Amino acid sequence: MVRLHLSFLPRTILPDSRRHRASASLCHGFGSKTAALGVAGPRAGSSQWRPASIAHPSGVTLFIVRRSRDMASDRMASPRSSSRQSSSLSSSPMSTRMQSLHVDSVQRWMEDLRHMTEVECMCVLQAKPIGVEEDAQQGELIVAVGAGDHVARNNLQTLLRRALVVSTELGKMFQRLEKGRWQRVHSTAVRANCHVRSLVHEYSAARSTPPEMQKYERSLLEKCLELTNITERCLHTDDEFFLKSMREAIHDILTDVSDSFSNMIDMALANEIRLLIRQIDSSDSVHTIGSAISNLLSLTQDGPQLCSIIAKEGAVVVLFKICRQDRFRGLYAHALRTVASICCVEEGISQLDKVDGILCLADILTDDSSVEAARAEAAAVVAQITSPHHTSTQHLASFLESMHDIVTALIKLCESASCGEVFLLASAALANITFFDSMACEILLQLNAIHILLQACRDRQRVDTPYSKDQVVTILANLSVLEQCAPEVMQDQGIERLLLLLGEKPTSPSPSEGAACERVQQKAAVTLARLSRDPEVAQTAIQLKAVPFLIELCRSPTERNNSDSVLVACLAALRRLAAGCPDSIEAADHQQLIKPRLVDSFLLCSNMEESFV
Repeated sequence: MVRLHLSFLPRTILPDSRRHRASASLCHGFGSKTAALGVAGPRAGSSQWRPASIAHPSGVTLFIVRRSRDMASDRMASPRSSSRQSSSLSSSPMSTRMQSLHVDSVQRWMEDLRHMTEVECMCVLQAKPIGVEEDAQQGELIVAVGAGDHVARNNLQTLLRRALVVSTELGKMFQRLEKGRWQRVHSTAVRANCHVRSLVHEYSAARSTPPEMQKYERSLLEKCLELTNITERCLHTDDEFFLKSMREAIHDILTDVSDSFSNMIDMALANEIRLLIRQIDSSDSVHTIGSAISNLLSLTQDGPQLCSIIAKEGAVVVLFKICRQDRFRGLYAHALRTVASICCVEEGISQLDKVDGILCLADILTDDSSVEAARAEAAAVVAQITSPHHTSTQHLASFLESMHDIVTALIKLCESASCGEVFLLASAALANITFFDSMACEILLQLNAIHILLQACRDRQRVDTPYSKDQVVTILANLSVLEQCAPEVMQDQGIERLLLLLGEKPTSPSPSEGAACERVQQKAAVTLARLSRDPEVAQTAIQLKAVPFLIELCRSPTERNNSDSVLVACLAALRRLAAGCPDSIEAADHQQLIKPRLVDSFLLCSNMEESFV
């Protein structure tokens, strides 16, 4: 399989409803002390959603969906994502990965026309750019002195757009080469050559390119010319043996072209990002810094590859420098949101660890004078860096030193949250923390966390989506491992709340919401099974008719959202209750759901709607 390296391409952005502007869901497995986190969502003025999920080897998955708006303007990504992945692209699914920038379709078409010029015209003009606006003194990538605040972002967007055009042509060449359509292979090679030369000439005129990048540019232009010449030779022969040997040669050259082009684009992006970071670091103007951070945040939404480039250029270091200066307090939330997006990649977390970012987060979380928006975004960073999908765990050593202060601040933030998104970010961070250290569970019990979380479930202003309920029930499931948890759950009528969560249903056809409801049901059943070790809890659950409810969930796939994981959890909870109170289950149900092996009962219930002839 031929692979085309395109590290600069953005990830797909999926729309979602406005109501869930701060929805997130974490799916945690209960057989291990791990969880996974995916960061999502366009932020910084975007009205779209981007979900991302990462599956952990132990079966743990964390799914975050977040809408990004300025929190001070009634907004509040959840922790990302994720992830944020491969930088290689197969030629066969090329069309599915070539996502267009999300603008009006007519506007997008008109912009693309400028680059999709006729091959003959481009050849006659020797690949010189045509069709720029009258008020532009130079090419598209040229920046006039005194340009607006969004110049850097516009340059990067233009660069990405032009690179997308070239990548599309290279992808077509791979496909047509495999089919032996030589006429089209040659015409595509000519177009790709023209687009590459146009892009290189314009960018070189706009920026003083580094020597290493110039080397890639020269090599790329030579290979493109070679590709055009060799494909032209294939038009004038029908010799199958010759064409077969040429196909292999063209394939190798095309692979070299794609690699060189990808490396050149990465360098160009890094060059532009470096200018943006320098602007943040050197300016004293709150407006200038805020605008640059907004541009940087917007770039983080274009995929983990750009996040990696941004991290390598030192963005995390510069952003924490902002967060340590009182005069920039108004920018804390904005800067931390950008940090959380960058930390979806290992390079971002490594940079955070080098500048003692965890201590800075702890200071902001525990500072009563910090605005809620800043504390919420600090919680988002905590949720991101405690995600077990990161292969590096070195940063967790410094986190443990501040864990008590951070956990205390997070549960207080859950209690005082003014909206659903703030609660979501704080509870998501707590959910992750309870997985990697049992001490966090003990700290939460001491802080009366069960009472705070169960009270929050009764407040629709704080817990208004399945995603928030997922965080709550995740924390309860992890706390229920401790024996002292059962009395506190009983005291706050937690069994009734667990039964309500067992019946969680999606309110929209959104796949992400349906998956969140399944996780809520599964973890509610797991929590009930663990708490039922206490005879008093088991008796209370039976009095509240938990047994017939669990039986219905086992026998009716629609009641459990057609989820096998919910079925397994319900069978385990039912057997735990039956062990303590055998008389609570009728003989027929006992024969099918309790007496057989768990796997046999699972197969029986999962096949109930199937007909065998």
